[in-house]
Amino acid sequence: MFCYISKNWRGRPLISIETVINLIANTTTKQGLEIVCVLDENTYERGIEVTKEELDLVNINRDEFHGEWNYFISPQE
Repeated sequence: MFCYISKNWRGRPLISIETVINLIANTTTKQGLEIVCVLDENTYERGIEVTKEELDLVNINRDEFHGEWNYFISPQE
């Protein structure tokens, strides 16, 4: 999806967070991709580390071609 977002905001000045959110949220493709984008204004504690055991529970499906870059995360079953 990031390639479509980049194409959508190509050449536009990213002058505010609202501009970025609107450009991302208005990204579509001919195949029907629609992106929902909202600002997360929550405050998060710093320094929390994910353990190897917690990370092993994430359902990551890696592509054969550069699986370190090309992957999707599925919900837990």
